[in-house]
Amino acid sequence: MPHAAPAGFQHGISLAEARTIADVTLAKGREIGLAPLTVVVLDAAGQAKAILREDGSSLARVDIAWGKANGVMAMGLGGRELARRAQAAQGFMNALSDLTRGRAVPVPGGVLVKDGEGRVMGSVGVSGDASDKDEVCAVAGIRAAGLVPETGDPL
Repeated sequence: MPHAAPAGFQHGISLAEARTIADVTLAKGREIGLAPLTVVVLDAAGQAKAILREDGSSLARVDIAWGKANGVMAMGLGGRELARRAQAAQGFMNALSDLTRGRAVPVPGGVLVKDGEGRVMGSVGVSGDASDKDEVCAVAGIRAAGLVPETGDPL
């Protein structure tokens, strides 16, 4: 018998979607020859739905990927827009980092996940290579799950 969530709890990204996002994100990294990646998928409540760390991914990558995903969820903005705002308002970003216990990394590679109607379903953070390349992988994973990525720039 399928398990039904308690009434009122809407978590956004399903486990199946999170697995697709994570698997395709890592596959894209292998396809384009990136360094070992780590991917964190958060649901609409900001809770971990999937975390995968490739063999050879360095020690802090889970924390960095989580910070990318959490930062975009905390502000409701894609990582590219967060990066612009970090340049313009460093004091605010320092405060945000403090408030999130260091889990707000304002760079590309943090991507909001939306449904077709624009509702935020969660977020993805990827770390391991250059932030722009991390983002390419996250976008591929999100699209493969049939969801819409928001990077902070038009796609």
